[in-house]
Order: sequence, then structure tokens, then C-alpha cells
Amino acid sequence: MLIIGFFTVVYLVPSTPQTTWAREIFSDLGNSKWAEDGIYDLTQRGTIAGYGNGIFKPSSSITRAQAVTYLIREIYPDRNFKVSEVKFRDLPKTHMFYSEMAKAVELGLVAGFDDGTVRPDAPISRGETATILARLYVLEPGGKTSELSDIRTHWAKEPILLLASNGLIGGYPDGSFGPDRSVSRAEFAVFLSRVISFEREQAIEAKDWNKLLGYMTLEEKVGQMLMPDIRMWNGKPSYSVNGGVEELLYEQQPGGLILFDKNITDAKQLITFNHQLQQAAGDIPLFLGIDQEGGVVNRIPGGTNLPGNMALGATGQPALSKQAGIVTGTELKALGVNLDFAPVLDVNVNPDNPIIGIRSFGADPDLVADFGVQFMKGLEQSGVISAVKHFPGHGDTTVDSHLGLPVVTHDKQRLEAIELKPFRAAVQNGAGMVMSSHIAFPALDDTKMKSKKDGSSVLLPATLSSKIMTGLLREELGFDGVIVTDAFTMNGIAEHFGEEEAVRLAVKAGVDIILMPQDIPGAHQAIVQAVKNGEIDKARIDASVTRILELKQEYGLFETQEGLQAKLQRADKIIGSKEHREVEQGIAEQAITELVNNRDSLPLRLSDGDTVAVLAPTVELSNSIEDSLSSANFGKRFSVESLIIGDKNASETYAAINRADHVILVSYQFRSSISDYDWAAYQDLIDKLNTGNKSYVLLSAGNPYEMMFLQDVKSGIASYGAEAPNLQAAVKVIFGVNKAKGKLPEDWG
Repeated sequence: MLIIGFFTVVYLVPSTPQTTWAREIFSDLGNSKWAEDGIYDLTQRGTIAGYGNGIFKPSSSITRAQAVTYLIREIYPDRNFKVSEVKFRDLPKTHMFYSEMAKAVELGLVAGFDDGTVRPDAPISRGETATILARLYVLEPGGKTSELSDIRTHWAKEPILLLASNGLIGGYPDGSFGPDRSVSRAEFAVFLSRVISFEREQAIEAKDWNKLLGYMTLEEKVGQMLMPDIRMWNGKPSYSVNGGVEELLYEQQPGGLILFDKNITDAKQLITFNHQLQQAAGDIPLFLGIDQEGGVVNRIPGGTNLPGNMALGATGQPALSKQAGIVTGTELKALGVNLDFAPVLDVNVNPDNPIIGIRSFGADPDLVADFGVQFMKGLEQSGVISAVKHFPGHGDTTVDSHLGLPVVTHDKQRLEAIELKPFRAAVQNGAGMVMSSHIAFPALDDTKMKSKKDGSSVLLPATLSSKIMTGLLREELGFDGVIVTDAFTMNGIAEHFGEEEAVRLAVKAGVDIILMPQDIPGAHQAIVQAVKNGEIDKARIDASVTRILELKQEYGLFETQEGLQAKLQRADKIIGSKEHREVEQGIAEQAITELVNNRDSLPLRLSDGDTVAVLAPTVELSNSIEDSLSSANFGKRFSVESLIIGDKNASETYAAINRADHVILVSYQFRSSISDYDWAAYQDLIDKLNTGNKSYVLLSAGNPYEMMFLQDVKSGIASYGAEAPNLQAAVKVIFGVNKAKGKLPEDWG
């Protein structure tokens, strides 16, 4: 703390490395560094301004007119106010601050003198500064006592003591206050900023969101509705609060950030990064979100990666899904992540879907609802917000919305029976956040717009549809939480609608948070301008921000943070703990499913000295299978030979098969069209294995669609993922350590 005259300055900027880009607005603050935060806070609010050319004149006395002008700008940030005529002989209508002075007189903030003047250009005193602030901000007496030797008989005694009782002002070391001394521009900026910060703090403590909204600028409110990514800055990954992140937090004041692999090196770095981000965020904490679905979509560095949604569905045990949610949420919270974009509630009824597949719990909407709700509850029980996705359903699409605009043509009755059932269950069970999809549903909204891509007529996707976001989700399903969009970088939005227009449409449709706008300043300004020109009502913005603040409060984001060292020490005991690993492996082992087992071909009977050939589509997958085999305790000595399917000519592959005693043929179809997978090559290998009466198993490590395309498979199992726990569980079943206990959570005939 630093005592400056009559008030206390509290530095709010974290003691982490900061760049100086924001401090370059004014070039003459050299001797007023103590006031920088207050000056820039009010500059950002649009309350104060300099003299041009980077000049602020921090040491100059502030006049009565300048002081009340700053206060009027706080009351009327849009500068839209009417005034009655006032008559003072030294305040002509041509005065630069006539309107503000007249409004201040009307509101009773200042008054004239007995000689008929109002003295607009006279320096304002410390006593009068305290008085006008106490008149504007209705403060309750605080619990602090103050003995100021020179105010006992002063006309401003009461307001001075009121502010002092709340710790907002203090005296000099000699116990005086100097009520009649003039105030500099720097002092006034810090004083006003401190009072505003105090009032905001009081509103937050009381959970009085209406009051807090009153102290938030329009720009700040709109910032709460943005959740950008910060993957790169100046061509390098963002692993800490660099200049780009600092600029973003200052200029757009986003309500949250989404983190990706490029933001993460290890657990310690991520915990430190998240801690610094929250310190830099100010008095409204950030949503710090991540895609940790488990299985193929995971971000936790060195942590527990659950086997994935379809593996959970295959266990047939919803309680395991809740366990998975608890483990996931516990580790995320220890890392400083408070929001998980999970679980996927899409019903995977379409094998041609190129993006969902094993990310779904299965093809049965009741199963998806049961397992999804339990995973959601597990996350929430651990103190992490769950964002269920992708409403109204991405399961029955053949287009990846990252690449284009999918259209689901089913009627409302079918959508109710399949796609909407899991989301309705999640809402009924208190979902806090729902993610919208960039998918068109003409049965729900057949509105069309002209595509900016090619001029064609395209259907409005759910994210931009008021009928779906407000009519269906809010009014029909009764959802009163936060709606977040899927990423605005995705072509389902970006190509056809143009980002600025799409952002406005989404907000008007009822969305609360825009995720990953490509042009962050442009998206921010698009919403601000839409409010200023009347296209979007202010009440619409306030409703979204209130929901955001309420969700942050519900999950404890406003609570005082622990120190960084305490966070690191606790996380060390949580991330990838023995107990969590046991849950991870237990789920994987419960999930392994027997797809086919003709003539009891499984398990493969391993003997000392045997050779196991692994035929896999990629080197990475081959190496993972080898690792799983080497870590398994089969009680036998054996060797492994790995081949990449298609990497050798047929004769070399067949020779390797002939040399092997057992063959593990691995398939992995995911994030590609099912018809593009090389099923013919697999059928050739199956035929060769059968002809040679070879001991083999087909291991489905991705979407378990193999039996739709392959004939005469002698034995096959599904692991529903190619992560370590899935594959370790798979090889144990292949060689008879465990039995296959899972059930295929799909039905494709």
C-alpha cells in the first residue's frame, strides 16, 4: 500500500511479469506511477481523458468543472442527458463543461456561492472532493476509525469521516487531512477509481448483480459475453500472461478464455498460467474452459484421461459415468480450470457422422441421457461447470460443422424422441451451461439467409436462431442457465454469415457467450454498436451478464484465491493420482466388448517364445499397442513385430503374418468418412489370416463399425479408443487376463 495524501491506493495489478503496452497511452506519468492504475481504469471506462498527444498532466490541479464532469460521465456513460438552464455569472453556456456543471447542480452534487458564482475553473479542494463523492455514492458507515486533527470543525467533516470509515481516504503522517488543499488530476483519478472499486466489491460480496451491473460499462458487459482462445501470440504459443493476453484482458475485458494444447506444457505451467490469468482479470473472475471429454478429446497434461464416452456407455453402468465426471472435475479444478465443455449429449445414430462417433455415449437416447446426466453431475460435484453439447444435437449429421453447415431434416416428433431427449434430461437435472451447435434444423426454424460465401440461400443454424435458442431451449425446455456457442472459427458459421453479423444474430437469438470469435475486437465492437444503435436492447445484454455472474458465483469463482504454492502442492497429490488411475483402468476394463468370437477363438493362447505381429494403420498406434503389450504381465516371454498397414508390399506383410504365432489387426476409423476408410485392405488381411488358420483378433480402437463392412472375421473386440487405458484393457482381454465385459452401445443392424 502507498499513502498519498488523504487516500490509500491499493495496487490491483498482479505481481507477475507485465508488458507496458497499455501504459503508452500517456507519456507524462513518470512521477505519477502510483496513480497509473486509477488513471487507466477510468480511461478505459471512458470517464477521463487526456489533452491529446499522450499528455495527461497528472500533477495539475483538477478544476471543479472537470471533477463533476467525470462524475456525470460515470452516471451517463452514453452522454445522453438533459439539463435545465442554470444561471451563474461565471458559467456561460459556451463553457466547455456547461452541460455537466448544470447537471451536477441539478443533481445536488455541487452548489453555487453567495456571490452568484459556481467557480467552474477553480481547483477543487480535498474536502469538496470527499463531499461530492459522498453525495453521489450512497455509502454506509464502515467499521474503521480515523483521527484527523484538522477536520473537527470543518464543514466537510461528515463526508470525510464517512469515506475514511470505509478505508477510502486517509491522512498524512502528522494526522492531518488538509481539507482545503487542492487535488491533482492524478489524485482525483485514483480517488474516484478507488470508490468505484469499493462499490463494486460491496456489490459482489452482497451478490447484488443489479448494483454491479450499474458500475459496469457497456463495453465491460459485452466483454463478459466473449470467450476467446489465446493459443498464439507473435507466432509463439501462449504459455503465460504475455503482451497479447494482457492487451486482450485490458481492451476487450473477456468474461472467459478457452485453453488448448498450445497453452499447455505440463501441470505446473498450466496451474501457474491459470493463477496469473485470474490475478490479471480484475474483480470479475474468468471462466477458464477446456475440452476435456475424456478419450480422444483430452487436454489434461500428465493427468488421468478417462477412456471416453462410448467406452462409458459400453460398461452399462451410469454410476461409472459419474465417477468419471468426478475424477475429471477434480483434476481440472486442481489445474485452475473451472469450466469443462463436456459431456457430449449427441446421440450417435449415424455411422457416417465424421466428428461424433466414440465421443458419444451411444445410439440409445435414454442411455445417452442417463450417462450424460451422471457425468455432468460428477463434474458439478467436483466444483467444475459442465457445458453440455451440442444442442439440439450433432449425432445424425454427415457434415462436420468445423468444415461446413450440416442440416438435420427430421421432423419435430423425431427430434423429440432422439436428439432432444438427453438435453431435456440435462436441463431437468440443473445443467448450468448448454453449448449450441452450428447446425440447421428446418423443422425447428426454416428461416433462410443469403450466404456471404456464394450468394446461395442457406438455412439459419441453431446458434443464430431465436426460435431454437430462446423458443425451444429457454421457453419450451425451461433452461435458465448460460448458453455458449460452439466455436465461431467453424465454417458452419464463418463461411456463410460473416462474423460480425453472426455475432449480432447470436446475441439477438438468446446466446450469452460467443466462443472463439476470430476477430475479437470486431466481435466486441459489433455487439457494442448494435446496442448503441438500438438493434439490441440493453436489457438483453444485462440478462446475459446476470446469468454469467450468477453462474460464476454459484461455482465459487468470486471466492478468494489460494496462493500459487498451495495450489501447486495440492495438485501434485491429485493430478494422475493412484486412486484416479484405478478408476481410469477400471472403466476401460469394464468397457471392452466382444464384437465376434467364432469357435471360441478368444482369448489368444500365448506361449513362451511366441511372436505377436501388430498390424496397425499408424506408427503411433502401433507403438501404443507395443507399450501396452510390454506393460502387461502375461507370465510369458514373447516378441513383438509391428507393421504399418499399407507401408509394405503385400508379400512382406504376408511373410510377417506367416512368421507370427498371433496377430493383432488394429483398425481406427474416426474423424473421417466411414466410406473413405480402406475396408478392402482389411478384408484382404482377414481373408489371408483365415486362409492360414492364423490365431488373430481384430481390435477396433475407434468407431466400432467394422462388422458392417468386414466378412468372416473370426474374432474381434472393441476398445472405443486408442488411449493407453483402452489399449491396456484390450490386450488383457485378447490374451485372457480379463474377460470382455462391455456391451456395444450401438445398434446399426
